[in-house]
Amino acid sequence: MSNPEPMFPNIRICEEDFDLTTEAAKLREGHKDIGAVVTFVGTVRDINEGDEVSILELEHYPGMTEKALEKIRLQAHERWSLEASSIIHRIGKMYPCDQIVMVAVASRHRENAFHAAHFIMDYLKTNAPFWKKETLPDGSERWVDARISDKEAESRWV
Repeated sequence: MSNPEPMFPNIRICEEDFDLTTEAAKLREGHKDIGAVVTFVGTVRDINEGDEVSILELEHYPGMTEKALEKIRLQAHERWSLEASSIIHRIGKMYPCDQIVMVAVASRHRENAFHAAHFIMDYLKTNAPFWKKETLPDGSERWVDARISDKEAESRWV
């Protein structure tokens, strides 16, 4: 029996890592009208709020998270002329330097793609329903909220 098609084919929430080159190629498949592909890959940092971070763990509510990401992605398509876009977000335990998120946007022209990718990432940082927990080298854990700078970045799009 084959796996059913995902409800949101341009959104992927997964534990496994992704390959940027492969994902960008998938985005361009069947589109001869694309003149620009802009990608953003976010990685886990080893420092946050002045403290060393050993592990970053992300949790989410399946179904709710995909709907929220799809809403953000479609808002970008409403604002800019885009040919395609995709969002991949990892969950589970990750370590410094691991890839955590990818936003890829394809358009006929680069300005639309740059703006849309920036918009999507700003909205992901503040509106995507993920819960982040950091583990410090001493084994202590803390939950991470959106930063003030993330909220300020989001406000530029209102």
